Amino acid sequence: MKVKPNTRLSSQAMAFVLAGGRGSRLKELTDTRAKPAVYFGGKTRIIDFALSNALNSGIRKMAIATQYKAHSLIRHMQRGWGFFRAERNEYLDILPASQRVSENKWYLGTADAVMQNIDIVDSYGVEYVVVLAGDHIYKMDYEIMLQQHVATGADVTIGCLTVPRMQAVAFGVMHVDSAMRITDFLEKPADPPSIPGDPAHALASMGIYVFNWAFLRDLLIRDSEDSNSSHDFGMDLIPAIVKNGKAVAHRFSESCVMSGLETEPYWRDVGTIDAFWQANIDLTDFVPKLDLYDQSWPIWTYGEIVPPAKFIHDEDGRRGSAVSSLVSGDCIVSGSAVSNSLLFTGCRTHSFASLEYVVALPKVVVGRKAQLKNCVIDRGVVIPEGLVVGQDPDLDGKWFRRTEAGVVLITQAMLDARAKALN
Repeated sequence: MKVKPNTRLSSQAMAFVLAGGRGSRLKELTDTRAKPAVYFGGKTRIIDFALSNALNSGIRKMAIATQYKAHSLIRHMQRGWGFFRAERNEYLDILPASQRVSENKWYLGTADAVMQNIDIVDSYGVEYVVVLAGDHIYKMDYEIMLQQHVATGADVTIGCLTVPRMQAVAFGVMHVDSAMRITDFLEKPADPPSIPGDPAHALASMGIYVFNWAFLRDLLIRDSEDSNSSHDFGMDLIPAIVKNGKAVAHRFSESCVMSGLETEPYWRDVGTIDAFWQANIDLTDFVPKLDLYDQSWPIWTYGEIVPPAKFIHDEDGRRGSAVSSLVSGDCIVSGSAVSNSLLFTGCRTHSFASLEYVVALPKVVVGRKAQLKNCVIDRGVVIPEGLVVGQDPDLDGKWFRRTEAGVVLITQAMLDARAKALN
């Protein structure tokens, strides 16, 4: 396709973000919200990373397909991402599964989510569509991927991670030739193929796809008429293109945005309690693997208007302090010790409490003398006075969800059930 002169390809593209999944491996964290709406990093939601990447790349037309328990996500979009202006040819549409095709047909798969909204994508008048997952943490310039897509004349360009070969058993793996053309797609292979010239590594799919819209549009219509299809990009459309068309791999390392502090490309699927806890705690490192302070590639979100954090009391055993921690606005650390932890907006920690390696979501209240270690606390939870978590695995597992790695998830429902049993 001929590229319009003197314009970035991103100005001719739209981002279609798939944000309908529950993320069941996050257990109770997704009981009331979809995975893309889960909080991350002190101020943001997981979906903010994909959307910020698109915005920073120059894409000003976006659509977010939602399905599972979408209210929290939709409310966040309205509050934090409502600055797009139609008069500047900018659009952000929220596309809930809404029986647009038939009265009993929700989104049947990732490809069907796009298929059901073909008329809306048509109305954007775009040349290219960048299909994104809304549930990963990374910084990436999609313009670079778009340029490769056009330069190679690909039917689809797929974002790929370079991972140690045997770690690729958990991914969809690309088998490529020396020109990065994908010759085979293998879903979670026991013996992953290596990268040509690099036998120690393999290319794993990131679930990021670039298409020419005209090509994808025809493909979606044909797929919708196939009763044997599961209407999914990874299961159906991508293997078909690899077999019958031209699919090209794009290395994440070529478009990953690094500020200079990061030493290697950063991408995380925070889809388990352990991974979620670890990625948040990693941000407290002296030099974190992900630089959230990079103003050249900001992560946009809904910014509440709240007062600054406050630390009070200064006496032995009762000193409000935080070391190697991230403490968000409207937090009050009152006579308690916080270390290697991340407190989201509006948390309160009371006298003589200690928090080590704790991820506390917004509005958490920690009672006096509570001793917390290696845990994730859901939004709005009130930790009772004197509660001890992280010292006795059996006791932790009795009342809360404890992972094999020893991370404890605490929700208000769990605490209520504990209180009822003890009384």
